[in-house]
Formats: sequence, structure tokens, C-alpha cells
Amino acid sequence: MTRILLVDDDLELGAMLVEYLESESFEVSQAYSGKEGLARALEGDYAVILLDIMMPGGMGGIDVLRELRAKSRVPVIMLTAKGDDVDRVIGLELGADDYIPKPYYPRELVARIRAVLRRAEPVRENSTEAEQADTHDEELIHGDLVVKPASRIARFGNTTLDLTVSEFNLLEVLMRAGERALSKDELSRNVLGRPREVYDRSIDVHMSNLRQKLQTVSGDAGMIETVRGFGYRLRQGA
Repeated sequence: MTRILLVDDDLELGAMLVEYLESESFEVSQAYSGKEGLARALEGDYAVILLDIMMPGGMGGIDVLRELRAKSRVPVIMLTAKGDDVDRVIGLELGADDYIPKPYYPRELVARIRAVLRRAEPVRENSTEAEQADTHDEELIHGDLVVKPASRIARFGNTTLDLTVSEFNLLEVLMRAGERALSKDELSRNVLGRPREVYDRSIDVHMSNLRQKLQTVSGDAGMIETVRGFGYRLRQGA
């Protein structure tokens, strides 16, 4: 069973979510404070962390995410208050993979979880052995930038990039597109596994994080181009 860690101080909501998620064949552990959640996230082997941003006490969800990302790339879905755009953007900047605003339907949360899990899989499900072998051997190359989708490795020259699940998938999708510009709607569907919402800045924030990491290793601030009013593409000849 897929293991999930739910970090939320809301006991009633937590009990309801655990019951629903277990009915969907997930194994759920709970933590009721930021400090406990961070410790469990670092000690356990979880496929996804569900992290409430607004928690009382000395360590809130943003603090947990900041410390977690310094040591782990486990996918994180933030549970945010409706309209809380500031914390949402901060969380994405710190490396959260997605968010879902409260209140939400449990079915919608499950859809977000499964989308993150699908994007984290290095090999396509239900593929033949030959297809899997081809996937394992595949390398996407763009100048000094090399991406190996099967092993989830991205390198610039001899330097390995430390990317979150969403950042890696974003880079892979851009490299597969070649010179074609990709819209934010298309990137949201292919990277986050969901349609882009109105005023949704998730792709922009993930792109900003990816650009910063590429610039750090390459010294090139323009490797990913913005197509104004549309989306993004890799600069050709980089």
C-alpha cells in the first residue's frame, strides 16, 4: 500500500481524511504538530506528505517544509486556507509540489495525490519489458544539460541537479518539447496532472525555482525563455 503522512492539527478533519484515504487503499500515518510531522517525514518512507500550512505552535507548515526540503525531495501537497495566496506561493517557492485549498472534497484530494504519484514514477505503468528497457536507456540532451527520466537524474556537465518531483517533470517536459513553446495550461496538465486554475501561479513558481537552480550550475539566466502571455520554452542553442 502507498504510504502517506498527514500533518494536520485538526483532529476531526484528520479522522475523516484517514478513513477516506484508507478506503482508497492508502496507508495513512498522522502527525498533529509541525515538529512531530517533520520528525516523522524524515524518519519514514512516505510516498507523499500532506502538510497543513496553518498549524499552531512554534513550527508551522512553512517551517516544516523549509527544513524538510533541506534534506528530502519527498512529494509534498500543501493544505491551505482558501484565498491564502501568500503562504501558497511561499510554499511553492520552498519546493512544495502542489496545494489544495480548504475546504475541499476528499475525492479531489485523492486526485491530487494520484497525480503527484504518477508524475513521480520513473517508468510508465503497464508498459512492456521492451518499452521499459527503452525508457531506462533514454537520455534527453540539450547542450550540457542531460536528463534521464527513468532514473530521475538531471545533470549539467558533471553537476547533478537537486530537483523536486515537479521541477524534474517540468524540465523533462520542456526538453521533450524542443523548440516548441508550451502554454501554462499544457504545462499544468503534464507536470501537475491537473488543469490550470484561474490565477494559479503554481507553474510560474516551479519555473522560477527551476531557473534559479539551472542558473546556479550553468551561470546562464536565460536557458528557459518566457513567451509573453503564453508560457515557456527552452532556448535553442543553449
